[in-house]
Order: sequence, then C-alpha cells, then structure tokens
Amino acid sequence: MEVHFTPEQEAQLSRIATKAGTDAERLVKDAALRLLQQDARFRTAVRDGIAQAGRGEFIEEEEMDARLEQMLRS
Repeated sequence: MEVHFTPEQEAQLSRIATKAGTDAERLVKDAALRLLQQDARFRTAVRDGIAQAGRGEFIEEEEMDARLEQMLRS
C-alpha cells in the first residue's frame, strides 16, 4: 500500500518523527496500527454494549453522567 502526502505534510511528519527518535515511515506505520487497534477495541465495546442492552443491563442516567464526567477529567 502506498500513501501520498503533500510536501508540507511530509515535512511535518519528519519533524515529529525526529522528535520521537524514529523515521517518518515508522511513525506513520505505528500511527496506522494504533488506529486499527483503537477501532477494534471500539467495535468490541459497542458490540458488548449492545449485548448488555439486549439483556436489559442498563445504568441510571445519573451514574452515566458521573462516569462520563470522570472520563473527561482523565
């Protein structure tokens, strides 16, 4: 697979990679792999949530608000 960036984007990726102690190709590959992992975790969580809802496992709105607020503080 090939991915093409503008010269400005390539320069920005190179700067970030240099600061991270790697090269731009490794930086982009690692970022893409993290995206795939995050997507898989998200999809699993959504499936789990749908299954819980199907079983009638809900939490009260106040508890959800508290959990969300805690997540945003983290």
